[in-house]
Amino acid sequence: MAIPKGTNGEMPFLDHLEELRWRIIYAGIALLVGVGIGMALAFQYDLVGILAAPAAPYMGGAKLIVTHPVSLFSIRIQIAFVIGIGIASPVIGYQLWAFMSPALHRTERRMVIPVLVAGAVLFLIGVAMAWFIVLPMSLKWFYGLAGNSLQPMYEASEYIGFVTNLALAFGAAFELPLLLVALSAFGIVTAKALSDARKYAFLVIWAGAAIISPGDAITVTIALAVPLYLLYELSVVVAFAIERRRRAKRAKEEREEREELASATP
Repeated sequence: MAIPKGTNGEMPFLDHLEELRWRIIYAGIALLVGVGIGMALAFQYDLVGILAAPAAPYMGGAKLIVTHPVSLFSIRIQIAFVIGIGIASPVIGYQLWAFMSPALHRTERRMVIPVLVAGAVLFLIGVAMAWFIVLPMSLKWFYGLAGNSLQPMYEASEYIGFVTNLALAFGAAFELPLLLVALSAFGIVTAKALSDARKYAFLVIWAGAAIISPGDAITVTIALAVPLYLLYELSVVVAFAIERRRRAKRAKEEREEREELASATP
């Protein structure tokens, strides 16, 4: 069944509910397809070995262990769901945008695609930072706690959960500047307010980094807090640029209106 459409983007309330239902169905189908692809990859290739590679230097030549036979299957399902969400996220984002776009102004609709692209890039940067920098630092710090008396042996499902949760947390944290820029673009928050809130932002970012970072590793907290604060400063600069462009556009429109009135006056 086709998604209902109204003239000029206007539909009755029940048609909106029908559209929402089909948007959810399409998003669900995309998720199922993504999970299916993820299962094919997880059962065909040794993705567990790839995820376990950063921990290999700290396990004394041992492998990840499982403590229950079902874990051999559930671990791959866990990986498949993460892959599936990643594959389906563009489709889910599009369905959300398609449902909301009729309610947005033309200028707001033009901003949606750049915002989605920037959000995906920032998320990938956060995940890459977690994988290449924070995860090795965390594992090294935890290994140092073992000393000479303990030999780490990581349970596979708990380790993979730790890795995926860390990557998702960093990816989500890197969406902060995008949220601030979007709030500024829609006029909800001013650039001056963001600028004046720098000291509070620093404290909140530091506290958030300490909560997200595993354990009490100060180096990991710094590794997250520093780029987040730099991104906050970048969002302030972008917010000022957006407001400057908005003022220039408004001045141009007012000037054109005055010229039209002057030309219409006999």
